[in-house]
Amino acid sequence: MKLDPAALGFPAERRRTPGLRREEVAQRANISPTWYAWLEQGRGGAPSADVLGRIARALMLTDVEREHLFLLGLGRPPEARYRKTEGVTPRLQRVLDALDPNPALLRTATWDVVGWNRAATVMLMDYGSLPPERRNMLRFIFLDPRARAAHYDWESVARLVLGAFRLDAARAGAAADVEPLVEEVSRLSPEFRAMWRDHDVPGPHGEAVKHVRHPVLGPMTFEYSAFAVDGRTDLSLLVYTSPSADESNGTSL
Repeated sequence: MKLDPAALGFPAERRRTPGLRREEVAQRANISPTWYAWLEQGRGGAPSADVLGRIARALMLTDVEREHLFLLGLGRPPEARYRKTEGVTPRLQRVLDALDPNPALLRTATWDVVGWNRAATVMLMDYGSLPPERRNMLRFIFLDPRARAAHYDWESVARLVLGAFRLDAARAGAAADVEPLVEEVSRLSPEFRAMWRDHDVPGPHGEAVKHVRHPVLGPMTFEYSAFAVDGRTDLSLLVYTSPSADESNGTSL
């Protein structure tokens, strides 16, 4: 969509083409018109990430458009900009419900569970019975006695969980958002405080095997898979399925 020059404070005069002129984009991006012209012509070398960021803001690009600009200019996507979740859309909830009878969750980069299906309620946890601030997987692992009872090797699981949490938050650009949570859990859990200082980061954790003791259903084993949600960098989709016989060993996240 072309920007309206008048709405941005530029003269509302007749133009040969709609949108901003080159010098107006340069002015909004706080770069010289000559340098901006060179960028359009592919001259002057690769622009810096800062310049591309200013151009993206000047043109009021969407996240998808901004990513495309960085791929064209630098051959890589921009650094992640974390945005807190705005809730689960009806479409995403239908995806969760369609995965039943496999437990499925939607989790933010700060590991708050914001969506789940019926199977997750039965086999994992009744998240709907908890207030929103207690639907956090990191708080559960380190602060809830049920987590220690559910996992066969709690310390190994906790270390893997913490490393994966650290990596997810960094990838999503959510480091500042996790600080209050880290301070809270550090204050309440000596184990967390010690593990957090170790700075362990696991290998790829998109797939694993989860072994738990369910208080009613008894021992249970799931394959765990994590997926990105297109257009929602703040969310991950977690799906738990029954493993095949030759994939029944492993540790959960």
